[in-house]
Amino acid sequence: MYFFLSNLAFVDFWYSTFITPKFLADVIAERKVISYAACVCQYCFVSFFGVTESFLLAVMAYDRYVAICNPLLYTALMSPRLCIQLVVGSFLAGFVNGMIQTITTLKLSFCGPNVIDLFFCDISPLLSLSCSDTSIYHMILLAVACVAGVFTSLIIFISYVFILSTILKIRSTEGKRKGFNTCTSHLTIVTIFYGTALFIYMQPNTKHSRGQEKVVSVFYTMVTPMLNPLIYSLRNKEVKNALKRVIELSFFP
Repeated sequence: MYFFLSNLAFVDFWYSTFITPKFLADVIAERKVISYAACVCQYCFVSFFGVTESFLLAVMAYDRYVAICNPLLYTALMSPRLCIQLVVGSFLAGFVNGMIQTITTLKLSFCGPNVIDLFFCDISPLLSLSCSDTSIYHMILLAVACVAGVFTSLIIFISYVFILSTILKIRSTEGKRKGFNTCTSHLTIVTIFYGTALFIYMQPNTKHSRGQEKVVSVFYTMVTPMLNPLIYSLRNKEVKNALKRVIELSFFP
């Protein structure tokens, strides 16, 4: 589990690194400008690390499934070699997605005004600015998103169906509590990550939805990567006790 967590933290670090510094610079800058090359580069890495994270979350769901449903075979099924292969596969899937998205974006023509209606370069505002026929690009990007999104979400859903079924069969209350505690952190992150992503990409492209997209984009690009370490740290008793003491001192001095 901690091997997968370390890779998730690595992805979150770089995922937010390609967005947050530029966003903070634009907040204080009088003239907010990004070059074409920097915009394409930013979108390339965002799409790469975004899909890598979705595959890592699916791998972690499978890891929890094996740990809860087949605890006696866990060390045999989740061997170090398999864990490395799953992580490499996640990065490879992200790399392929990033390349497809970048090549697709490079073929677009922009006639101006090139004002991106978002705080980072994403495919939706870029397509709306293009003067090319974007119908084929919409189809390509939709196909890639479906393969990545549906495949990973299906793995997570099936894993948790079996996990829930196994936990409910446990007779002791303490056993059920431990089973749910094992999955709470991961399920919380999955809900935030996929919930915000679905909210954005399943909405119609209107002015009202664009305003909501800006707000929700902050969550899955900056807030979620920041919350992931905190959410998983709350599984540690020392961190829980420290947080409890801070709250008590803050509200009940």
